[in-house]
Amino acid sequence: MKKLSILAIVVLLGSLLAFADKKDEPQGASEVKFQVVKADNGKPVRNASVILHPVTKQGWQSKKGFELKTDSEGNTQLAVPYGKVRVQVIAPGFQTYGEDFVLTEPTREIVIKLERPKDQYTIYK
Repeated sequence: MKKLSILAIVVLLGSLLAFADKKDEPQGASEVKFQVVKADNGKPVRNASVILHPVTKQGWQSKKGFELKTDSEGNTQLAVPYGKVRVQVIAPGFQTYGEDFVLTEPTREIVIKLERPKDQYTIYK
């Protein structure tokens, strides 16, 4: 009987902690609009991959995510739940871009400027 009551208390505390954790998370979603452009001339980068992953409070990237492609004007958009999100942009002929954003507002516009690859550093030149 004593084991059963201890088990019930543990289950109750666990469910309260889980509920409290979800209560602290912001509810809703942000409509995020991305524009991917070349850093040197500001022209749009079409067909770039924009990859989004939610990030936990501990900084861990979730395995769940989204992959979008930019249109001919370098634009793409998606409704993303509020919170921290990791954005990675990959396009042929450009350096990979990565940054974390905290989404708290209903709409957000993010302009990403992609750089061309740089030469490697070497002592043999």
